[in-house]
Amino acid sequence: MKKKIITGSKLWSVAMITAMVTACSAPAATSSTANAAVSTTGTTKTVSVSEQTSVKYADLVTLDADDTNVSWSATDSTTIKLNGTTASITGSGAKAANGSVTISAAGTYVLSGKLTDGQIVVNVADKGTVHLVLNGATINDNDSAAIYIQKAGKAIITLEEGTENAVSDGKKYVYADDTTDEPDAAIFSKADLTFNGTGKLTVTGNYNEGITSKDDLKIVSGTINVKSADDGIKGKDMVAIQAGTITIDSEGDGIKSTNDTDTTKGFVAIAGGTFNIQSGSDGIQAETALVTDGGTFDIVTGGGSANAPEKVEEGPFGGGGGGTPPTDMGTPPDGEPPADMPSNNGTNATGAAPSSSTNATAPADSNADADTSTTAAEEETTSAKALKAGADLTVNGGTYTIDSMDDSLHSNNNVTVNDGKFSIESGDDGIHADQALTINGGTITIAKSYEGLEGAIITMNDGDVDVTASDDGVNASGEITATDADAATTADDSTQAADTDTTAVFDISVTETTGTTSTTDQSNQSTDANSNTRPQGGAPGGMPGESASNSELHINGGSLTVNAGGDGLDSNGSIYMTDGTVIVNGPTDSGNGALDYDGNFELSGGYLIAAGSSGMAQATSEASTQNTIAMTFPETQKAGTLVHVEDSEGNNILTFAPAKDYQTVVVSSPDLKKDGSYVIYSGGTSTGKAVDGLYTDGTYSGGTKVVAFQSTSNVTWVNESGVTTANSGMGGPGGGRGQGGFGGGRNRTQSGTSGTTTDTTGTTDTTDTAK
Repeated sequence: MKKKIITGSKLWSVAMITAMVTACSAPAATSSTANAAVSTTGTTKTVSVSEQTSVKYADLVTLDADDTNVSWSATDSTTIKLNGTTASITGSGAKAANGSVTISAAGTYVLSGKLTDGQIVVNVADKGTVHLVLNGATINDNDSAAIYIQKAGKAIITLEEGTENAVSDGKKYVYADDTTDEPDAAIFSKADLTFNGTGKLTVTGNYNEGITSKDDLKIVSGTINVKSADDGIKGKDMVAIQAGTITIDSEGDGIKSTNDTDTTKGFVAIAGGTFNIQSGSDGIQAETALVTDGGTFDIVTGGGSANAPEKVEEGPFGGGGGGTPPTDMGTPPDGEPPADMPSNNGTNATGAAPSSSTNATAPADSNADADTSTTAAEEETTSAKALKAGADLTVNGGTYTIDSMDDSLHSNNNVTVNDGKFSIESGDDGIHADQALTINGGTITIAKSYEGLEGAIITMNDGDVDVTASDDGVNASGEITATDADAATTADDSTQAADTDTTAVFDISVTETTGTTSTTDQSNQSTDANSNTRPQGGAPGGMPGESASNSELHINGGSLTVNAGGDGLDSNGSIYMTDGTVIVNGPTDSGNGALDYDGNFELSGGYLIAAGSSGMAQATSEASTQNTIAMTFPETQKAGTLVHVEDSEGNNILTFAPAKDYQTVVVSSPDLKKDGSYVIYSGGTSTGKAVDGLYTDGTYSGGTKVVAFQSTSNVTWVNESGVTTANSGMGGPGGGRGQGGFGGGRNRTQSGTSGTTTDTTGTTDTTDTAK
């Protein structure tokens, strides 16, 4: 099923990352994040994707000598010994009065003892650096922040080795007047704030937040435990974490950056560490970019995926697709639609409403992303994502165990996964990007999700991805949106606009096996009245009779396994596959398909196995350069029943055990020849070892011969009677599934080497076909 996606109007580019590097005085980045963009020239819209590269922690964050300084001596520091509601001070720069301690000069201050109801205030007029050493200190203020950095150039809090420290506040604050709302955290700083050292700090924010900095917030090291009534750790301009062990139990966000007025700030960058976060809202949220290089993350948001609101799936007429056939695709076998298969008027083959159908009017999209809510307040109350970025989300490594009520990984712009190990259970999307989702490596297991992978342009270059989804497994949906500048660009000034763009962007009109991939061939496109480019023969997407959007799915390598209750691979535009192994255990109902695309599915390499129901079945497009067989069985086969394909000489092409009941199997392999002769068996056993149901060694035997045939084209549809052909006609109802449905093309003729089904047992050696 397709979800209606409202993409953000703001496209963040590599220029933002470059500005961040400049602002932080970091070395120039040698690479940039993936970005999707649209350039408008005259009346033709061309989807483009920037070069795929990587942004890392070191590109965004620089630590100076003060940030890493943990040393101190009694002779060079001021000692503050806390005792109940008083304190004794040895040295200069600090005074105790009325139960509080005020520090008014730069320097090092060593705190120990217990302050039961008082405040440590830093107010340094010359904005020098203040170094606070917590050397076994417990500080509590009943009606304000326990540590308040009111004014300083920078504040460093060192957790002394071997010590345990605690900072807490009360549930109600007392302010000077009604217009004052700061401080509002147990540790609150108006200056840059850095934590270091190897000691332990426990922060309890009973009033609102645990730790807040109105400027930069850096954690170099230490063990920090935070429990808060709202956000756990918050920095306005940045949150940068070098290392440490951080545990957060927050009613609001776990870790958060908030600067939404400067695109060079408001980011979160993590080099490593150990994180255990339980948050009522987002786990880690960056207003702009979120970058993680490594670390171990255990994140539960909103009570976990079990606490997610129930999703209402759209019926077969929803999702923005139409009924006009996609351009250039294989044709399905002959046969009447199932009794509950909806027709173009919303009824089934008998004329009655299908039993599983909703009303003819498509239901409201209850799964619209929380980030598209009309106000920031609404989003704040509904967003419970694990990793969330307002701009780009880049993961370079680390181990992630996530149980999220909302999306597990989410970006309002682009998501790039370069490496890492993920164990995900999501109440919504496993990984979601409003624009481009790119996977360059890593091991990703999405054990539970509504939709597994979602983005306007999804590109998989490498990695091992296993997706389980109650709806679509992989969903390329939503439109790539133009920036305001792009929208204003005319044919006369488009060249000038391209010259001033700091992002190296190229039109993806050719396929590159190393990564960034192809989009719709402009030579096979026309332009509608709204200046939207579309394939010839189609119409703009959205209603019956409409065609593909500019969303795309690219598979260039790696391993992708999908178990989907809805569509397995779903693109509101086109699918392009050049390499890799894709295994799809698709839907068992006839309102979805293992493959579902509105444009083309051009396959030039790799291994594709897609099993599922037959009602909305699609194969690859006839424009593909690698051959495909699509087999429809006369009746539904039980889960685990082997499908075996061999050539006329007994060489194994495929031995596969689908994980769910199925009636159609689509297979594409480099071993398939356009004019080859093949035999398909059902059942039997194999002595080989199965990985995700695919046997790559051993011997197959004991199966029942279903059909023998000769391939007649690069996309060959087969049923138990042989090769089938079909007229190009009406597609399936709604969803843009085109020729994959039962509309049009009932006047089919049969050809092939076998016109009957025989019960012949075959025994063949199985060779490795998926290296």
